[in-house]
Amino acid sequence: MADRGLQTGASQAPPSCPRSALRRRAAANPAVVRLQKVLAQAGIASRRASEKIIAAGRVTVNGTVVRAMGAQVEPGRDEVAVDGRPVRPKTRRYVALNKPRGYICSRAAEEDRRRIGDLLPKEWSDLFSVGRLDYLSEGLIFLTNDGDFCLKLTHPRYRITKTYMAVIEGRVQPETLRKFTRGLMSEGEKLQAARARLISANNTTSVVELELAEGKNREVRRLFEAENLAVRQLQRVRIGPIKLGALPPGKWRVLTEPEIKSLLPIA
Repeated sequence: MADRGLQTGASQAPPSCPRSALRRRAAANPAVVRLQKVLAQAGIASRRASEKIIAAGRVTVNGTVVRAMGAQVEPGRDEVAVDGRPVRPKTRRYVALNKPRGYICSRAAEEDRRRIGDLLPKEWSDLFSVGRLDYLSEGLIFLTNDGDFCLKLTHPRYRITKTYMAVIEGRVQPETLRKFTRGLMSEGEKLQAARARLISANNTTSVVELELAEGKNREVRRLFEAENLAVRQLQRVRIGPIKLGALPPGKWRVLTEPEIKSLLPIA
């Protein structure tokens, strides 16, 4: 009799696990975790993308195809495979980098554009950025190979705040900052700062600290553009409780275990 554990060809796929059995198993064994979390932690894909892989019938648990989104497995005991290839735990890395101006966060090669991955050891080529900083922006950004970590730091549901220091041309008025915290519309989308504080101002230059809870695309720059204010320099100085500190531009450090836990208060 053929081994059904790694079947991926044209032969008939085994039936999916019943949902009731999955629920009973989860209640009986609190050590089990959701299947999409296992895939994300193994670096297969983000949790959201892993759900699509599961729904497509590409994942087996102990030789049985699983399509249920609520499927639970016990890491280290259950055999999970994607497209017939066993899923193995991988060393998860969490890196804080001070992104310099003039680097892109994309992993795709672009002519005449430097990538933040070039600043890391070559053997860490599987790391991807958690969110983005645009080409002209600088400051704190995380890189990881943990899709679950990436999701929790970027999904609006978890409201991980990001703090920015912006150097602005001209004098920024207090009423402008009040508009930012009340929210304003830009290109059909509401932009809003959780907090806005004027650090210093004169007739030529202002320094503003902004805290964002969602981090829409280019949100800080778009807030100032909506008020006809030009951003001269933009630096992210904090993500959640983690500060950029004295980390020099272009340098990186590994996040400590307490720092990682402080970023993920929700299990």
